[in-house]
Amino acid sequence: MLLLLVTASALNSLAQVTPQFVVKAGVVSAGIRGEAASNLNNLLNFTGGRITSQNRTGLFAGVAVGIPLNEQITVEPGVYYTQKGYELRGELGIKGVEFLGANARARLQANYIDIPVLLKVNLGGGLNIFAGPQVSYLTNATLKTSAGVLGFNLFNSNIDASNQFNKWDMGVSGGAGYEFKNGFSIAASYDYGLSRMDANNNINSFNNTIKVGVGIKF
Repeated sequence: MLLLLVTASALNSLAQVTPQFVVKAGVVSAGIRGEAASNLNNLLNFTGGRITSQNRTGLFAGVAVGIPLNEQITVEPGVYYTQKGYELRGELGIKGVEFLGANARARLQANYIDIPVLLKVNLGGGLNIFAGPQVSYLTNATLKTSAGVLGFNLFNSNIDASNQFNKWDMGVSGGAGYEFKNGFSIAASYDYGLSRMDANNNINSFNNTIKVGVGIKF
């Protein structure tokens, strides 16, 4: 309902003002929260620190439209391609040659189209804060596993995991930014997923994403 109300308000204002387009791009630190993350961390406790979990570092890029409601408030719908996921890294013992070990990695690569509708408030001096609902569509998800010793690959596999995840993800996004007089801007935001990632809805796991990027208004 909030998304519909904000969009309707933006469309009404669009007929009265000239919209401003902004191209944005930056880096992403993506992870998961909920039962899946908790179960994974409990499992890692038995590895003695040899295997660790971490966020996936990726990229995002897209375009937004700024629709001023007044001098302080702007509605900004946008469309972005965002790389999300999760990652495991560590050493695995190889029977008979334990002294060599094996550098192993399991990476979940889940790529989304993010569609936020943000309400941006200008605090003066170029500083602003923003927040609003976000709808995301999963384009593909791949589980990549690999291990190697002394520069040689022991195994390397890619598994299509798209059917294990819900195609649509609802969430909220919020953050802060600074816009220079020449139209260049920087911003940091946090996306908080509200929909379960698991297609079977058996596990409470949700997307968590931190974005830091730049923008150019034209």
